[in-house]
Amino acid sequence: MEKNAKIYVAGHRGMVGSALLRRLRAAGFSQLLLRTSQELDLRNQAAVAAFFAQEKPDYVLLAAARVGGIQANCDYPADFLCDNLLIQTNVIHHAYLNGVKKLLFLGSSSVYPKAAPQPLQEEALLTGPLEPTNEAYAVAKIAGIKLCDAYRRQYGCNFISALATNLYGPYDNYDLQRAHVLPALLRKFHEAKEQQAPEVEVWGSGTPRREFLHVDDLADACLFLLQHYNEPGVINVGTGQDLSIAELAQLVGRVVGYDCRIRFNGDFPDGASAKRLDVSRMAGLGWHASIALETGVRAVYQDFQQAVAV
Repeated sequence: MEKNAKIYVAGHRGMVGSALLRRLRAAGFSQLLLRTSQELDLRNQAAVAAFFAQEKPDYVLLAAARVGGIQANCDYPADFLCDNLLIQTNVIHHAYLNGVKKLLFLGSSSVYPKAAPQPLQEEALLTGPLEPTNEAYAVAKIAGIKLCDAYRRQYGCNFISALATNLYGPYDNYDLQRAHVLPALLRKFHEAKEQQAPEVEVWGSGTPRREFLHVDDLADACLFLLQHYNEPGVINVGTGQDLSIAELAQLVGRVVGYDCRIRFNGDFPDGASAKRLDVSRMAGLGWHASIALETGVRAVYQDFQQAVAV
């Protein structure tokens, strides 16, 4: 990739998009095309068409999406399905029409079947029913993956798709009704410490196992894939290591520095029992995650403390 290439980062103010910006800038890329959702509504086909026709990006990183935790997915399935279908279809189609050299579409491990064998291999896609609690989001993302492959097959577009495991990092969402599990736990333990509460409630049974990747590692992987990967289908991006939600809660308690009782609330759904990715393909290409979980969570908690102190 030439350093003066025009790179459009869709969703640059989100957790993933902001990490992509940090990584691209650190690598010396300066021609970064950025639009907020107020400046460019990616659900609006005419607006997306005008943007691509005017700016003519060379590369596209499609990180824009409606995302959220289990509760948000359960409460707003139509929004998750419709918004994500519109966003990705508009961007992918107009990337094709305007001759984009390469597009990277970002999905997540939630696209894999609920009962797929662990660790999740790329070949498991579409081999069984999805996890009901995030089905709408997963269906939209699968459509995006297949759309990239279709444009590749029909028009010869170099459009690739990567599936990330559970992410965490700076600029995460800490709204307890919408957040993913790790930022939700950080906020809960922080508030419990502030209030000297005797316990912290954790949604679900605590038994599901999850894998977590720092968003800066994902950004590094994305740049690596733009430079070294050109295949159809999907490729997994993660650490290849997981832990139970109960173990995660204990880790967050250590990081926050608050030892209290953890109460698991089984009235809330667990989601899939396990979602660990097989990352052997990325390893075979020469890429590995570098940020250890506890190290990353401690850095994120420092950011969180600074944010709430403002």
